Amino acid sequence: MGAETEDGPRTAPPDALPIRAKILIVDDDRRNLLAASEILADPAVDLVMADSPEEALRRTLREEFALILLDVQMPRMDGYEVATLIRSRSRTSRVPILFLTAHNKEDMHIFRGYSAGAVDYVFKPIQPLVLKSKVDVFVDLYRKTEEIKRKAAAEKQLLLENLRVRGEKLEAEQALRRREEHQAAVLRGLPIALYTSPVDCEDRRLHFTNDSIERITGFSRGAFATSGLWESRLDPDDSEGVLENLRNLTEVGAVALEYRWRNADGTERHILDQIVVNRAEDGTAAELFGMWFDVTERKELELSLQHASKLEAVGRLTGGIAHDFNNMLSIVIGNLDLARGALQGNEKALRRIESAIEGAHRCAELTGRLLAFSRRSPLQPRALDFASFIPGLVKLLVRTLGERITIAAELDGELPDICVDHAQFEAALINLAVNARDAMPEGGTLGIRVRGRDAPAPDGAEGARWVDITVTDTGTGMSPAVLARVFEPFFTTKEAGKGTGLGLSMVYGFVQQSGGTITVDSSPGQGTRFVVTLPALARRSVPSEAAGQRAPFDAADAVNGAGKVVLVVEDDADVRSTIISTLEALAFTVLSAPDGTEALRILESEPRIALVFSDVNMPGTMTGIDLGHVIRRQWPQIPVLLTSGYLQEHQDASGFDLLFKPYRADELIEILRMSLCGDHAT
Repeated sequence: MGAETEDGPRTAPPDALPIRAKILIVDDDRRNLLAASEILADPAVDLVMADSPEEALRRTLREEFALILLDVQMPRMDGYEVATLIRSRSRTSRVPILFLTAHNKEDMHIFRGYSAGAVDYVFKPIQPLVLKSKVDVFVDLYRKTEEIKRKAAAEKQLLLENLRVRGEKLEAEQALRRREEHQAAVLRGLPIALYTSPVDCEDRRLHFTNDSIERITGFSRGAFATSGLWESRLDPDDSEGVLENLRNLTEVGAVALEYRWRNADGTERHILDQIVVNRAEDGTAAELFGMWFDVTERKELELSLQHASKLEAVGRLTGGIAHDFNNMLSIVIGNLDLARGALQGNEKALRRIESAIEGAHRCAELTGRLLAFSRRSPLQPRALDFASFIPGLVKLLVRTLGERITIAAELDGELPDICVDHAQFEAALINLAVNARDAMPEGGTLGIRVRGRDAPAPDGAEGARWVDITVTDTGTGMSPAVLARVFEPFFTTKEAGKGTGLGLSMVYGFVQQSGGTITVDSSPGQGTRFVVTLPALARRSVPSEAAGQRAPFDAADAVNGAGKVVLVVEDDADVRSTIISTLEALAFTVLSAPDGTEALRILESEPRIALVFSDVNMPGTMTGIDLGHVIRRQWPQIPVLLTSGYLQEHQDASGFDLLFKPYRADELIEILRMSLCGDHAT
């Protein structure tokens, strides 16, 4: 029992409490369990009864026992098997097992019991004195073992406590030194410099208290102690405002200044200068305490975000006008195509019509380029023939790059076609050419070479065919540091305001999206070489478009729409009228609707409709894509042809034939032929 005090009983420490032993008795006969518990009853011993092998195993998993009394003969699992399982677990492998048996007294069975892990046998009928004596031996052994463990744990605890006290003493002795070292390391690692300076703003001598200023500016602490250095490196555009704030500093007490300052290596850094006035006991200003922050990286990030915001604004503006603008161009081009059909034989008028159509298409290409630049238009891949594409590109580059740049274009042999978005491919090459021009301020040569090559397959089968488009210049070249970041978004070597840093990253994204690769090789003074590699078409399987090679629209050679009814869904009345005229010239019977709701009403009442030709973007809650899905569900036999001048980012027209505005009459005829013949998207 624990000792008592005047205030009541006092709890004894854990190591002074008696050690209790717990014995597990396992027997399927409840009478044997009761008999064993009567024999072994002891206030200092806890007896646990288990009437099945399964209960015994569950108990050994949860509790710790000094001894296990185990009957040999039990249903489902005998004592030997139970003992083997107990011995196989690391937690119970050392618990003594005493077998109880009325049978199996032969030497063979006894040997089996010892092999299973038994330490002794007690034969039934049980003699109480024998059982009690054997159990007491193992209980006493368990208690002595636990006592040794307690003493070892106590000694270990004392040792650990001693080590802890010594460790705390050592930490206390080193705390101040560690704190000072930590503060010094933080100040060295941050772009911050602390200083004091005179109150007089005309005498801007800075007395720095740490060495970070040399790492930030390249000037030593001693250099700032001389008058005139700080003012001489201050950007002239920021000078007036900064000095005015310094003159008023003694009145306001604190100020945060942000200005540009030229370092020792000539680079311009953005500095945030936070200054407070330290006053004497009489309240007069004694000196200035300041802290310099190099915030150049933050300013660069702000500029990058501004560029991104401008790009987003261009994209939103372009997306907003693209639909209406392409609708107007559809009206122009559609009516010119119709007029051209009525002017056959008048060559002069036909040339004028063709010139007007080409001009309208150039307007459409401008909108497409803006959408591509702002990444708001999906790729429209078509087969591209280099023999017709490169001469037109060279003419455009001659006007774009100026007279100082000589352009040398070379096509190696007979080249296969590639499948790319023409507008974005042209924009990517123009971007590379403009960068080359900027690298040749005194003029130079821009080289464009196109060649095909075969890449063998790893398994020896027929390999793929590729086309390499190499763009070289004789400019200043790039250092390894610049070369490593050349495709990084917002990275630019141009001065502020003259580059977004997005051009090459967009070229890289377009090439990757087109299934190709782009590499660059450059060194200072040796020029730059970009190689764009794109997969070649095995055959001309995608329609191509070459300027000046269109066949005139002739209704007699077009699709015969006689007996076929087409439903035109278009919200713009003028565009709708133009489409109707074009289709009627092809002998179609045309029905029209201004929106999807009216289109569904017509579909329910008119069973003869052979095709639905719908705009994507229309007023109301139903788009052309939504209408197409409804038609697919209710009238799966009716093909759906969609048209749009601009697809928004969330619009998915996959599964439908799509004709982008503005389009020529022959493009409409070709896609009508495929849709009506059943060769349409599914």
